[in-house]
Formats: sequence, structure tokens, C-alpha cells
Amino acid sequence: MPDERSERLYDDLAWLWPIMSPPADYVEEAELFARLMREHSRAEPRTLLHLTSGGGHVDHRLSREFRITGIDASPSMVELARKLNPDVEYVVDDVRTARLGRTFDAVFIDDGVLYMLTEQALKSVFVTASEHLYAGGVMLVYVEATPETFEQNSTRVTARSSRGIDLVYIENEYDPDTSDTTFETTFVYLIRREGDLTVETDRHTCGIFPLDTWRLLLREAGFDVAETAFEHSELPDGRREPIFLCTKR
Repeated sequence: MPDERSERLYDDLAWLWPIMSPPADYVEEAELFARLMREHSRAEPRTLLHLTSGGGHVDHRLSREFRITGIDASPSMVELARKLNPDVEYVVDDVRTARLGRTFDAVFIDDGVLYMLTEQALKSVFVTASEHLYAGGVMLVYVEATPETFEQNSTRVTARSSRGIDLVYIENEYDPDTSDTTFETTFVYLIRREGDLTVETDRHTCGIFPLDTWRLLLREAGFDVAETAFEHSELPDGRREPIFLCTKR
């Protein structure tokens, strides 16, 4: 049996991702991100580096407006992304240390940044973004979890059906030690094929930092920082996730 801490969604269970979170779910946010990057860029952005690009679902919409290069550490996710977006260039690499030797008009950091577990790791992603941006280029990153807003033992249940598979997945967030910079997300997947049930579990360790830490690390990485909020129809009522719009100095 695979290690329950192995983040199986990015490995042997990656095939579930298009069922759990299909590309159509990302149209609303992709259009928002594209508009914000255009509005905060000094020149019309045409090339985009997508860090933690995952299965490429956001790129499915963003690729209409940008020429995209995506970087992700999961070969399984990159394989899905390449199949979905054959015109997008994808690279398997660590976003903390990746260096492509070229620059882009804009950088987008997806929610995979949640897997940066220390301040140094988080800053390293911002440095990667800065190293790949033209001076005056824009970088967008949003924040899903902060100590100020974290809800202990938050649990969500979602049901999806696709390709002859009925999937119910349960997602639970729990912080066993509120004095450190990590929390746990546990998934339970109920997978039915023609009524036959398989149950899989998956445990992820994620990073959590105060917004002031984000602001400081972004400035240290060479950015001027502006802020807005991410409002999405699928977020719980009243919830707004901070978005940082950063210009390379």
C-alpha cells in the first residue's frame, strides 16, 4: 500500500484530478487572473510562466491569452497537463530552484505554493518568479490559508461523476500544532465503478503563514506589492482570498 503521507493525488491517484476538479471549474478564476495581470503590467503581457501548474486546468483558459510555460514537480500532473494543453510547454522541475534561462512578461503562481512548508521555501518560489521576469513584469499569487482565517477541522464533501466513475471525496483540514508553519489536509476518496466501491486515503502537509510574512518575503524577493481579493462563486459565503499583484523592481 502506498504511504498515506505521499500526496497520492500527485502520484498514483492523479487520474482522479480531472474528475475531482474539471477544467470548466477554472474559467471564472482564470479570467479574473488574466484581467488582473494585464491591468497591473506596464506593457501588454504575452508570455506567462506558470509555477506549480499542476494538471493544467487553469492553463486551458489562460492559453487563449498568453503563450504559457508551466513548471510542476509532479510528473503525473505534468502528463495530464500535456494531454489537455498540447500547445503549452511543460517542464518537470522544483519551482524553488528551477531556472529556465529566459524571462517572461508575467508569472502566475498557482495554489501549489501551499506545499511550501517554511519561510525559506516560500521565498525561494518568489525568487524563482523574480528571476524569470522582465523588470516591470507582473507576478500574481493568491493565498488560500493563513493563521488568521484557518478553520480547525474544516471538512468538505464533494460528489462528481465522469467517465463511468462516481467519485465522492472528503477533504479535512486540521492543524495539530498551531505554533508551527504547517497544517494537514486529509482526503478520503470513495470511488465507484459500476457500483463497486474502492476507498483510498491521502494525506498532505501544507504550509501556513501570516499575511505579513507573505508581504515581507515578496519585498525581499525584489517586488513592489499590491493587494486585492479573490472572490469566487464556489467559495463559502463571504470568504475572500488575498491576491498579491507584484511588480519586479
